[in-house]
Amino acid sequence: MSLKERIEEDLKKGMMEKNEPAVRALRMLKTAIRHAEVEKGNPLSDGDVIAVIRKLIRQRKESIEAFEKGGRNDLAEKEKEEIKVLESYAPPEMGDEEIENFIREIINKIGASSPSDIGKVMKEAMKDLKGKADGSRVKEIAEKVLSKKE
Repeated sequence: MSLKERIEEDLKKGMMEKNEPAVRALRMLKTAIRHAEVEKGNPLSDGDVIAVIRKLIRQRKESIEAFEKGGRNDLAEKEKEEIKVLESYAPPEMGDEEIENFIREIINKIGASSPSDIGKVMKEAMKDLKGKADGSRVKEIAEKVLSKKE
């Protein structure tokens, strides 16, 4: 069963069980997947769906910060509930050490030698790390490793 099918089934199940946080999060996720498919022009792979999930989790975390600053803890709690639901569909992200080892392999493979090669390294790295690690963390680690190469 694909990830999209699992989400669809869990949405139906959540509706029958009247699990409002799950229904709210899964409807939002389903809509985001549909938008991504329209943008892409064809159905998303499980890796692409995971990337959409990670994006939504990141958005929820930003919203939580804003709600807490604004004193709207009730809305922040709703966002936290949605994050719990979304995280159940995404595999755990890679740790910094794993990312760094992966980046080192890519740097050796493509022969990158300076921070100016960051574009090449990122292009190659994100092919395999999409959905497994946050792109900004990967870039930060790649820049650190490349700056030591000089």
